[in-house]
Amino acid sequence: MRLPGTRAIASPWLTITVLCIGQMMIVLDQNIVNVALPAVQRGLGFSPGDLIWVVNAYVVPFGGLLLLAGRLGDLLGRKRVFLTGIGLFSAFSILCGFASSEGMLITARFAQGIGGAVASACILGVVATMFSDGHKQAQAIAAYSFASAGGGAIGPLLGGVLTDLLSWHWIFFINAPIGALVVLAGLRVIPGDRGAGLTRHTDFLGALLVTNGMTLFVFTIVNAERIGWGATQTLVVGAVSLLLLVGFFIRQATAAQPLLPLRLFRSRRLTAANAVQFLVIAGMFGLLFFGTLYLQRVLKYSPLQAGLAFVPIAVVIATVSLGFSARLITRFGQRMILLLGLVLLVVAFILLSFARVRGTYVVDFLPASLVMGLGFGLAAPAMMGLGMAAVAPSESGIASGLFSTTQQIGGAVGLTVLSAFATTRINSLAAAGKSTADSLIGGYHLVFLLSAGFEVAALLIGVIMLRSAVPAPAGSAHMDESATPEPSSAV
Repeated sequence: MRLPGTRAIASPWLTITVLCIGQMMIVLDQNIVNVALPAVQRGLGFSPGDLIWVVNAYVVPFGGLLLLAGRLGDLLGRKRVFLTGIGLFSAFSILCGFASSEGMLITARFAQGIGGAVASACILGVVATMFSDGHKQAQAIAAYSFASAGGGAIGPLLGGVLTDLLSWHWIFFINAPIGALVVLAGLRVIPGDRGAGLTRHTDFLGALLVTNGMTLFVFTIVNAERIGWGATQTLVVGAVSLLLLVGFFIRQATAAQPLLPLRLFRSRRLTAANAVQFLVIAGMFGLLFFGTLYLQRVLKYSPLQAGLAFVPIAVVIATVSLGFSARLITRFGQRMILLLGLVLLVVAFILLSFARVRGTYVVDFLPASLVMGLGFGLAAPAMMGLGMAAVAPSESGIASGLFSTTQQIGGAVGLTVLSAFATTRINSLAAAGKSTADSLIGGYHLVFLLSAGFEVAALLIGVIMLRSAVPAPAGSAHMDESATPEPSSAV
């Protein structure tokens, strides 16, 4: 199925490939920076308190602009918005690489986050509407899922390689040739779509409210760990962000052409899929962030060794997402595969909670990471397919932006909550006279169990809210999914 107002292209799969490369580059950049932070600190003289803003300066605008960017894709054309975002992301990546001061790097990272949000918000919307055939659509969404998860898993490895062999500057420079390739290929292979167009009824007030509200909300979350949830700044900025977001939803109920049509949330599948994704991603930081800390701070791995430790999970996700998930979804249905994937994620985090101070990679980390890769490789395509099938193609951009926003907020909330519990537990054990290693492993054990709790909550939502969901036919809008059970062969 082509998007309304598009021209036919020779190979839809070539389009999917280009879009997925762009998605992987954006996700990879979010994870590649973490490994290089110590080198950045030494190179530019960051204080420990300011160093976190190398990450947060990107996260704040990225999370704040995703909904608006997704809607702009529907209005202005997803191809145009995607390529503009990739161009901005690549250009400011170069500026990040040339940064010679704290202020220059943080400013460039902020602009890079804008470009990343503009590009990323439209990708799933295009991918999910490329095919009307259920099996091919499942394959396309599986490819997108792998690009997202694979970028997260490969990021630590590539960051370690570039930082150890070259310098931290290259974690940013590498985006330039990839971005240029994506733009040049995208101009040729991504179908041009006109979009609905901007009119005098376009909800500019809603755009202003949600962009500022989401930006301040993300800022509050990522900054709360540093200054405390009870700090005056956290309470005031958080309250302002919530007021703006409440104003946004009130505006959406009255606007002639709302930025985010509230009728979308009448779809149980779309609502449940986003709730599940929020919890899944919140829990996954237990592996991506604290798994890396376990390898480096407890097992004493180098950044490169820690990066290599994540290669198996990337391989498993690729194998499952690209090789099996579409066939399993076609055979057993999205709900069944989603629930199976979530069960495996719970098992993986429980396995991690037994990691030892004097552990080994083969016993204490590898088995859990393999189960994690299998679970995520199954759950992610089913989860996204359930949500995207609930909206019409003309609104796939805003649905894509909603998914990306949920993912970003889930990551920010998850990391903040897990970090707070880990810090409290580690400090408590240290005060009780435990060794540094024992204190760290105690904190990480708690984090892994909390991550398992996030996945259990996602599983319960999937069981309850998706119990009687049926898949919407391709191109249909906002069905009431409560009528009949899901056929086992549906997608």
